[in-house]
Amino acid sequence: MTEQTTRPAPRPDGSDHPDIVVSIGTDHHAFDRLVRWIDDYARTHRDLRILVQHGHSAQPLAASGTPFLPGDDLGELMRAARVVVTHGGPGTIVQARRAGHLPVVVPRDPELGEHVDDHQLLFVSRLEEAGRVRACSSPQQLYALLDKALSSPDDFRVGPQDDEGAVRSALRAGALIDLVAPGARTPDPRPRPESEEVTDWPEVTVVVPTRDRPELLRRTLRAISEQDYPGTITTIVVYDNDQPDPSLARAEGTRPVRVVTNTLTPGLAGARNTGVLAAHTDLVAFCDDDDTWLPGKLRAQVRVMLQEPGTDLVCCGITVVYDRVEAVRTLDRTSVTFGDLLGSRLTELHPSTFLIRRRAMIDGCGTVSEEIPGSYAEDYELLLRLARRGPIRNIPETGVRVLWHRRSHFSGRWQTIATALRWLLERYPEFRLVPRGHARVAGQIAFAEAAAGHRRAALRWIGTTLRARPAEARALLAFLVVLGVPPGWIMRALHLRGKGL
Repeated sequence: MTEQTTRPAPRPDGSDHPDIVVSIGTDHHAFDRLVRWIDDYARTHRDLRILVQHGHSAQPLAASGTPFLPGDDLGELMRAARVVVTHGGPGTIVQARRAGHLPVVVPRDPELGEHVDDHQLLFVSRLEEAGRVRACSSPQQLYALLDKALSSPDDFRVGPQDDEGAVRSALRAGALIDLVAPGARTPDPRPRPESEEVTDWPEVTVVVPTRDRPELLRRTLRAISEQDYPGTITTIVVYDNDQPDPSLARAEGTRPVRVVTNTLTPGLAGARNTGVLAAHTDLVAFCDDDDTWLPGKLRAQVRVMLQEPGTDLVCCGITVVYDRVEAVRTLDRTSVTFGDLLGSRLTELHPSTFLIRRRAMIDGCGTVSEEIPGSYAEDYELLLRLARRGPIRNIPETGVRVLWHRRSHFSGRWQTIATALRWLLERYPEFRLVPRGHARVAGQIAFAEAAAGHRRAALRWIGTTLRARPAEARALLAFLVVLGVPPGWIMRALHLRGKGL
């Protein structure tokens, strides 16, 4: 029986070649995750012609698709395409490079049943280090790379002189054995010994989103200006759905302040991105308008960035202040992985502690997601994406005072919280592989639904929580709310202990 191929519609220039060719290979393991990501991109880019060679994976719905193609036909399509996306198969990557492309590569993940082992993850990581592919591990990162490849095609082309010699050598048995050796994927999290005193401290931009909290904002700005940091600190105050206060702007000294208005999606994510895009420095820090930095916070974090050029994000501990009660929250580790974050939110990694390499977002995993309903947990979702690129560094000392109070933006917005957390579970199916993490998020949804008065939905999510992890305490807290205990009482008891839900 002959396979039927759905051909893409002609390009605007009259040719019938696709703009983007996606090759998933012929492995019998399904790679539906990549098909789904491409379909989502196709739905928002209907002017593009996208062809997916999907093998044994699901047929794409928005993009055009064919299960298999002869090698010569696939090579011809790749040569005519504007962008080539592949799985982490060595043969497919070599073919894309022979067709003149620096391929965008999404490796198969064995934990998701996409392959028998993690050799694609290791192989692609090695090739990316050598500059032979552009790897990505999240839909946001893929979409950013596709946008960049379409707008700057020369950055994703390779010439005849730049052959696949390094790729061929990596295919040799010795290289593959080296790639799958234990510990090959995990860098040493220990900080390097401090060298001589830093004499050239880089400029840092601090993004402070704000809305209707002028007194707290001024306190936040004062703490930033009083940092024990020898370099320049530029603060960008982003007003979100609020009238900006131009009197805050100043340009003198090494602590200038700029005042801008959120020009992107209303909400915290859009406000953060407005600030990130307005920044002109490699290092960008976040600080909420009701939190305050301790004097040595930024200096300690920048020193880590200087010692470890491969680090994308540095966090630190916090002191939570609620109703004049203080609780210190620090992690006793210096490195946090993607798996760690699936298992626990690790609220010690608060967004007001973030110091990020701007290029890790702009040219890497993408900026703060503006798709999350209400921008709830946007910081956690960004942590997950950055942790997929490599371990997050943490300084196990307090650097920020975090104010929890009844005027917090998400206080009582239970339906927004429930919707956002359901979105998170849908976008990160990896949670189902970590029962503790899946139960944690499901329990939060159950509590939010109960607090919103949705009894049936709360009971369903309580059941989901208990099936994932019978000992999950959030299921009990949600059930108490279903029985009539005011959710505010429970939240206050947690906050007094420096804990959230």
